[in-house]
Amino acid sequence: MLFNSYTFLFLFLPLTFAVFFLLARTSHLMAAGWLAAASLFFYGWWNPVYVGLLMASIVFNYFAGMHIARAVADAREREKKWLTIFAVAANLSLLGYYKYSNFFLANTAAAIGFPPPQAEIVLPLGISFFTFTQIAFLVDTYKGKVKEYRFVHYCLFVTYFPHLIAGPILHHAEMMPQFGQKSTYHMQAENIAVGLTIFFIGLFKKVILADGIAPYVAPLYGLPGAGVAPTLIEAWCGVLAYSLQLYFDFSGYSDMAIGLSRLFGVQLPLNFHSPYKAVNIAELWNRWHMTLSRFLRDYVFIPLGGQRKSAWRRYSSVMITMFLCGLWHGAGWTYLAFGVLQGVYLCVNQWWRMLRKRMGQDRKRPTRLGTIAAVLLTFAAWLVGLAFFRADSVPHALQIVAGMFGVNGFALPDQWLAKWGVLGQWLAVGGVAFSDSRGLVTAGLVNWIVILLAIAWFAPNTQQIMARFNPALLIPRDMVAARRLAWHPTVAFGLLVAVLAFASIVNLHRQSEFLYFQF
Repeated sequence: MLFNSYTFLFLFLPLTFAVFFLLARTSHLMAAGWLAAASLFFYGWWNPVYVGLLMASIVFNYFAGMHIARAVADAREREKKWLTIFAVAANLSLLGYYKYSNFFLANTAAAIGFPPPQAEIVLPLGISFFTFTQIAFLVDTYKGKVKEYRFVHYCLFVTYFPHLIAGPILHHAEMMPQFGQKSTYHMQAENIAVGLTIFFIGLFKKVILADGIAPYVAPLYGLPGAGVAPTLIEAWCGVLAYSLQLYFDFSGYSDMAIGLSRLFGVQLPLNFHSPYKAVNIAELWNRWHMTLSRFLRDYVFIPLGGQRKSAWRRYSSVMITMFLCGLWHGAGWTYLAFGVLQGVYLCVNQWWRMLRKRMGQDRKRPTRLGTIAAVLLTFAAWLVGLAFFRADSVPHALQIVAGMFGVNGFALPDQWLAKWGVLGQWLAVGGVAFSDSRGLVTAGLVNWIVILLAIAWFAPNTQQIMARFNPALLIPRDMVAARRLAWHPTVAFGLLVAVLAFASIVNLHRQSEFLYFQF
């Protein structure tokens, strides 16, 4: 079931919301159980077969966590260590089987000259997210951080429908106290107003903005597959279009998840914070899929040595972490290439920061021009990475990157020659090439790119607009709240949100899945 569907908006959500608060009058435990059951139904709407897999994973990890907790309480160090290793390995094995078996078998068959396997293993929706959530639970239990063990709350913690399919990746200590609070089970007007506002902002981002530019992406990325080397304009338009589709798609989902959860009186951690405003690649990753970055930092990078070891150990830890990040996003050489490239970026960034420190430069007092240059350079590097992230294969990605650097030539679309009149003629006489762009680079695409870049770079994000009402957990301390667009529960803002909701709902006929569903 999709958040951006009539079934969800007009049947599932109202029914789940109403029954939850009706049951809460009688029993908080029954209300939590209802929300967990509704979340399982939400998950099973996609494929009922995998509800059993999800429940088996939940039961296994719950009892594994209980055994680890007892070993922790009794100071049985060896037992708790091996129980944790076994349970984590079991989770990774399940994830590996469903997510990477097809990739491994296909590449093995190709290497030994056999035909590829005929049957493919279907990837269960959200398996990466509910697996990582439970691995974090097991490790936190091992560290003695887990304090609450009721099965109903644990089941709700894992299955909670606002985050189940595409995150954020939750920590047990963040969610369990909220499921136990009495205030969670009392309907509050502020939670409803704030939640609906955030939800409809996210829905607008997805349905109008992300889906609006989406039709331009596939044809441009498909040029290498059609035997056409994309020119500089085509390559840049393609990666820009995809970068903005992905940005508003994931930003929209993150807003919707936070808004939906707030309706039930529960705060989710912030997962997306204007990453295209970042001044370096490390900051971009701290703003993009923030809970995944946190998971990789806490459970991969720091155990590998983090910042405390030698430069060589630090750089190798970064590369391993980002290699796994690429692998987490998908089973394919393009995702691995993306992860390795991000690792290289982060190593270069660390080296550059160390060099500037040795040179005595004050990184805490940047100039305006330096900040603009840093944002543009970071964004350009990210776009090169997205050429691999979206492409069908590494050779196709390399053709797109070659186009971005002008290797495949530069030519303006021929339809611009007539539209530009005297300017177009002057450019043509001056040697600027105009050629058939196959109708892919249009004024509509350029307009979308300009508008969406302006929003991404200059508009306040949702948490800045809603800052007065504490919209989510893990809000950055240095976040500057919006001033002119700061949300208040007024008639004017209510009408504005109603317009966003109406524009989104009337366009739900072209509903599409969220891009992060495939990861």
